[in-house]
Amino acid sequence: MKAKSRESRQGNFLYSDLLDQLNPAHPLLKLSKRIPWQRFEDEFAGLYSQAGRPAKPIRLMVGLLLLKQLENLSDERVVEAWVANPYFQAFCGETRFQWKFPCNPSDFVYFRKRIGEDGARLIFEVSVALHGEAAKEVEVTVDTTVQEKNITFPTDTKLLTKIIKRCRKIAADEGIGLRRSFRRELPGLLLQRFKSKRVIKRIRTMAGVLIRELERKLPRDALARHEETLQLFRRVHKQKRTDKDKVYSLHEPEVLCIGKGKEHKKYEFGRKASLVVTKTTGVIVGALSFTENIYDGNTLPDVLEQVWQITGVCPQVAICDRGYRGRTRVGDTEIVTPSRPKKNDTISQRRKARLRFRRRAGIEPVIGHVKQDHRMARNFLKGVLGDAINLFMAAAAFNFRKWMRKLAHCFVLILLWLRGETRDDLATQPGG
Repeated sequence: MKAKSRESRQGNFLYSDLLDQLNPAHPLLKLSKRIPWQRFEDEFAGLYSQAGRPAKPIRLMVGLLLLKQLENLSDERVVEAWVANPYFQAFCGETRFQWKFPCNPSDFVYFRKRIGEDGARLIFEVSVALHGEAAKEVEVTVDTTVQEKNITFPTDTKLLTKIIKRCRKIAADEGIGLRRSFRRELPGLLLQRFKSKRVIKRIRTMAGVLIRELERKLPRDALARHEETLQLFRRVHKQKRTDKDKVYSLHEPEVLCIGKGKEHKKYEFGRKASLVVTKTTGVIVGALSFTENIYDGNTLPDVLEQVWQITGVCPQVAICDRGYRGRTRVGDTEIVTPSRPKKNDTISQRRKARLRFRRRAGIEPVIGHVKQDHRMARNFLKGVLGDAINLFMAAAAFNFRKWMRKLAHCFVLILLWLRGETRDDLATQPGG
């Protein structure tokens, strides 16, 4: 059941209002006044039932999700930080300082599933709209990256060992006695420092024995419950080194192996994500996760359509790197990639092209900040839905943080103007 609105709560004359004790110029408080919380209330209200236990307030959950991405915290840490930080509480709509946890960390899982990909996209759209006209440029830069999943580097030995252990667990849960469990043989094989072909072949044989035995001995109803799991086990057991569409993780079977040509990281295991950033202001206006490892040029139609839906402006020029070669136009958008200048190009044309592609390089640090500062370097959310939600929330956090920095910069300039100083005067002062 949907929680009651916070506006209906009665004040307490024994305690002063929380906002009266905080700095009104704090960026988080300024941001909380600009976010249209009522829009989230209206959009998410239909996702709640009219019966049952009251849920946590929508503003509280959305605010916690934003703080999690803004501060690069886990579900557990953001709840702990919320109790200790009065600005976090005021950002989430509290009027009095709270001493207890706002919710259980597991509530984030249910709330993310409740709002889904559409809810996360709505939060991202609000972050874009916050920048106003700065997000409506006709020239944008586009690039793709990999949102890595929280899995270890996959090897045949790891996957087959996990299959053996999970087969034992299924047999124990269903009360089935295995003819051979390989409990003594498997540890000795895993102790060998270098796994030879003979060792890997033996572990593969052991996994196949347990899979077939479960399929024979499981009752019909239990076999129906575990059919999807056993089918995944069979797929991993049969796959070979040179196969395509391999399974790299048992708990994340949709993970892809993507090579982006990086010297320090030849392969990355996750999902391809496309980001669109305005050329001059650097606002993220498009973010889209893909379920397949497709050619970069084929990602442009979907992500440019998303930009048009969010901003209402169709980009006239999309500046891309050489990975997009082969595409020159998508709809009304011209696709520009680095190339050798033509012989008949004037000096002015060459200079303009050079400056344009220098500006394109500005999307690389944006991707770096989204990864390192806003939890996109490693995605801990499960499944394809988790990939989309984490990407939207990371891009939204970047836009909100950018707005907060811009606000702080304007505040500094106003102080300088009131003191009659210039920016150069501040830089020449000790510590400036």
